[in-house]
Parts: sequence; C-alpha cells; structure tokens
Amino acid sequence: MSVLKRTELAAPTAIATTHPSAAISCHRSSERKCFSVVWGLQAYKDCTPATEATLADHSYPVARTDEEWRERLTREQYAVMRRHGTEAPGSCALLYEKRPGTFTCAGCDTPLFNNTVKFESGTGWPSFSTPIPGALGETVDKSHGMVRTECHCATCGSHMGHIFPDGPPPTGLRYCINGVALNFTPAGGEN
Repeated sequence: MSVLKRTELAAPTAIATTHPSAAISCHRSSERKCFSVVWGLQAYKDCTPATEATLADHSYPVARTDEEWRERLTREQYAVMRRHGTEAPGSCALLYEKRPGTFTCAGCDTPLFNNTVKFESGTGWPSFSTPIPGALGETVDKSHGMVRTECHCATCGSHMGHIFPDGPPPTGLRYCINGVALNFTPAGGEN
C-alpha cells in the first residue's frame, strides 16, 4: 500500500494536480496548515501535531515507547492508532467481516467488540453499536473544525475512531472504527 506523508506548509499555498484520481483536502490543525493527498483508497490523514502530548497525558496498563510502537505496528496502523489518523473509507477487509468472533485492538490485543454488535452503516468504516464493557475510553476531539467524541483503547490508549449518535437501537450509538486498528479472531478458532 502506498502512503503519502503529512506535509506542513508555512503559509497558505495553492496546490494543483493533474492526476485524475488524486483528491486534495486542506484543513487547519492547531496552528499548522496540513494537507493530505489521497490516491484512491491508499492514503490516510495525519495532521494532529499534539498527539504525543495527548497520549503522554494519560497512563495506560500497556505502555510502549514510540520506537516499540513503530516496531509493533505497520506504517498505516501507527499513523491511525498513535497519530490519530483516519484510514480511507472502504479500504479495510474487516469492513466486510461477518463471521462470529471478536474484534481486538491491533496494538495490545484487548477485546473491543463482539461481532454480534457490528452493523453496516454505509460509511465505509466498520461500525458497532456497543463495545465490550470497559474496553474503550472516550475523549473530546476538537480537530478539523468540529467537536466529536473520540474513542481509544482503554488498555493502550490507541486511537480507534469516533462515536456518533446515529446508530441502531438499543444504544442509538455508532462506534465508527478504523479497521486498520483492529484484528479479528473468529469464534471457535475457525479460519
């Protein structure tokens, strides 16, 4: 998978591309101007400069150095889970996972969701109505000019996604999760 790195601009700059499958999104993140170039479904956004401070503000049962996280996670997982990035919609095979089983944190293997609460939201990201009790923590995310509820692994602090109030009954919540932040274990050890 080809991934483009974050580019920081000192001042607003006009950006042009002639490639027909390129899309450019610009936004403000703290005081830095960032942009992500998305080539089809093969890129992620990573423009949260205060991520390290946010993660360092909390103590989690599983703690690793930045170097240990980089060794454990793929480049895409690190960008999403440790830098609060977002994978492209529809880019993860777990979006289509329907077998009975458990979704776990790719950073520490903590069980997060049972497949019985997974549903098709039409958003392009795996969506769940209820996490396993105590598995996720929540924080307020004020990035990208909006206020959202972010969810992270309560065991290692890794960013999972966001929670929205448009899910199915009985909770009415949609846990919109980056598939790259998850692993799936089928029930009964089936493959």
